Amino acid sequence: MLKALKIIGKICKVCCIVVGVLFVIYFWNLDQKLMEWAYRRVNEIFDRKKENISF
Repeated sequence: MLKALKIIGKICKVCCIVVGVLFVIYFWNLDQKLMEWAYRRVNEIFDRKKENISF
């Protein structure tokens, strides 16, 4: 019984940590800030390429 309670306690701790991390990401809108950073880097790469448009 004691072993099962330790396992349940560890699972609860991990779940609380995961919920806390996800809340911080949501609260400070970090996912959108990361995507904005990634889009800027990608646009810098593709803006340097020479255009080759022919119709």
